[in-house]
Amino acid sequence: MIPVAEFKQFTEQQPAFKVLKPWWDVLAEYLTVAMLMIGVFGCTLQVTQDKIICLPSHELRENLSEAPCQQLLPRGVSEEMGGLREVSGLKNNLDLQQYSFINQLCYETALHWYAKYFPYLVVIHTLMFMVCTSFWFKFPGTSSKIEHFTSILGKCFDSPWTTRALSEVSGENHKGAAAGRATATMEASAGPGKASEGEKEKVLVEPEKVVTEPPALTLLDKKEGEQAKALFEKVKKFRMHVEEGDILYTMYIRQTVLKVCKFFAILVYNLVYVENISFLVACRVETSEVTGYASFCCNHTKAHLFSKLAFCYISFVCVYGLTCLYTLYWLFHRPLKEYSFRSVREETGMGDIPDVKNDFAFMLHLIDQYDSLYSKRFAVFLSEVSESRLKQLNLNHEWTPEKLRQKLQRNARGQLELTLCMLPGLPDTVFELSEVEALRLEAICDITFPPGLSQLVNLQELSLLHSPARLPFSLQIFLRDRLKVIRVKCEELREVPLWVFGLRGLEELHLEGLFPPELARAATLESLRELKQLKVLSLRSNASKVPASVTDVAGHLQRLSLHNDGARLLALNSLKKLAALRELELVACGLERIPHAIFSLGALQELDLKDNHLRSIEEILSFQHCRKLVTLRLWHNQIAYVPEHVRKLRGLEQLYLSHNKLETLPSQLGMCSGLRLLDISHNGLRSLPPELGLLQNLQHLALSYNALEALPDELFFCRKLRTLLLGYNHLSQLSPQVGALRALSRLELKGNRLEALPEELGNCAGLKKAGLLVEDTLYEGLPAEVREKLEEE
Repeated sequence: MIPVAEFKQFTEQQPAFKVLKPWWDVLAEYLTVAMLMIGVFGCTLQVTQDKIICLPSHELRENLSEAPCQQLLPRGVSEEMGGLREVSGLKNNLDLQQYSFINQLCYETALHWYAKYFPYLVVIHTLMFMVCTSFWFKFPGTSSKIEHFTSILGKCFDSPWTTRALSEVSGENHKGAAAGRATATMEASAGPGKASEGEKEKVLVEPEKVVTEPPALTLLDKKEGEQAKALFEKVKKFRMHVEEGDILYTMYIRQTVLKVCKFFAILVYNLVYVENISFLVACRVETSEVTGYASFCCNHTKAHLFSKLAFCYISFVCVYGLTCLYTLYWLFHRPLKEYSFRSVREETGMGDIPDVKNDFAFMLHLIDQYDSLYSKRFAVFLSEVSESRLKQLNLNHEWTPEKLRQKLQRNARGQLELTLCMLPGLPDTVFELSEVEALRLEAICDITFPPGLSQLVNLQELSLLHSPARLPFSLQIFLRDRLKVIRVKCEELREVPLWVFGLRGLEELHLEGLFPPELARAATLESLRELKQLKVLSLRSNASKVPASVTDVAGHLQRLSLHNDGARLLALNSLKKLAALRELELVACGLERIPHAIFSLGALQELDLKDNHLRSIEEILSFQHCRKLVTLRLWHNQIAYVPEHVRKLRGLEQLYLSHNKLETLPSQLGMCSGLRLLDISHNGLRSLPPELGLLQNLQHLALSYNALEALPDELFFCRKLRTLLLGYNHLSQLSPQVGALRALSRLELKGNRLEALPEELGNCAGLKKAGLLVEDTLYEGLPAEVREKLEEE
């Protein structure tokens, strides 16, 4: 007995694979089970019961050519063939062994091969059908993709995010339908005839009654949100992998074509040979020497049953073949390598769900034959809008208002600032912090400000650093008069959002980015005409000239900063139009001389030429035309000397000459009587002119990192000096006259060759230990009473 369970391995698949089995494959599977039962049943009978029973024929040898079994035919048939001869009652004188021998010999020689092997053929053919049907589930090149797909599909179908996303869409559709009904009702009320005011009010109120509540949204915890996020990544990678080829589609076609060919072959040869299953079989074998007979009449005991089984088997094969033919029709009557989510897009409102192709499309077509709901729920994870909603939800879970409040800090302006860096999006919870005055967003991709931005009523400063942002028009109106400072940093300046240039209440605009090579020479910037209150403009780029649009704000611009990152700034004539400019920074602009256009800025108060290539500053004489100039920064250049006519700058209060190549200073520098700060650190000075003692208003003097060996005693005539930085020089002693600097509060002496400190330091009433920067050994060498004075609070 052969149990059917032994053949289970040929058709066994994972339960999840059933979603890829359309109705015709299911029907074919049941048909193969039925055919297998027929074969197994026939094989069982063949093995357990006698196959054939033979009796010797008593025909004379001269009549051996006639059929030995004709006398056993029905009477009517035998009479037509010449009459029946009576042979009953004869003894054969054969023992049991001889009968067994004859039965086996006649079974092998006389019985037709189809009648002999019919049940085995049924089993073999059925197994071949089973293999053809399930081969693509077993073949390594296809089974891996199918397993991956069914695994992802099941998770997508059961994911709480799918339910939430579809519920949100359902809620939006409900709102849209309700709005449509309300509009229709209002239009109907505006028909012919004039209705009373009471009737109009009734018409306007009625639509609210028919609005149905949208389904309640499911709440996702953090774990479910992370799982859904991982599903989006899996679907994205799986789509890229599967859409590259069509091996699944090709394999399914091949196995279907093979099944059709097998169907025709099996059907034809079964119809041809089925008539060879007969009840009586004539057997002629030369065994007369052994048994005494050469002709036998045999009875095929299973013939009647096998003929009925053959009829059933052929019927099942015909039905099976029809399913295969229908499968071929389904495969070729429309393109299955393309799948459109148009109906899903219309139903769900997710218009960004992409169409798919190749094996991905083919599997989705099969899924639709099982249950189209799977495709609909799976499509949620193909939508970028859905993915962005999920990211937003996860962000809101992670960044609660309480956590955001912990990040609030006071910035340099004293404003309450919130800084967010390298997040996948902007949490909606940010807009619950109405106390925020400055918002700094760094490395956050694709920001779209939601309506909740209007809750930040105190927002005055916005920084977008490598964070492209979109702003709806309604929020542009909200920020137009409220936002005062905006900073934008991007790879190229053409990426700066256009809405930035429409904020008419803006007072400070800071832009950082490069001009494309083809636009660097023109240095074209968007029009600034709308920025009527702009006072500060900072531009860090690689422009070859001052952007022409800067002149749009010439009448009210007070501070202009151009940082060119070493690229040479050539055309500066447009600076002459900035009549109201008070502060100008030209940093790293590749300047070799001071631009003449600067001398036309009569209102200029501060000038910074840091990090250029200035070697000579002979033009410094022309600064006397800038009568309001009080701060001049010429630091970080290559200036070798200061011209004598620096004396003309009597109104100058701060002069920065650090990080240059100065070795001497002109004595005329002492005639700049207005100087309050002088920074000459990081140069090569070996001595100082005594005339520096004339700077009676000097409060800060930086001489660190030079080669000074001594200080002129006249220097200590600067009685207002508060900060004196002498560190890292070659000083061997400090004059006792330092005690005359009563206002001194900070003195740096580290890195010199001093052996002792003058005890007159105790006379510097404003100097304390914290303000005295010197080696510990020198400090300990001071008298105890001096140290006590320095350590007094």
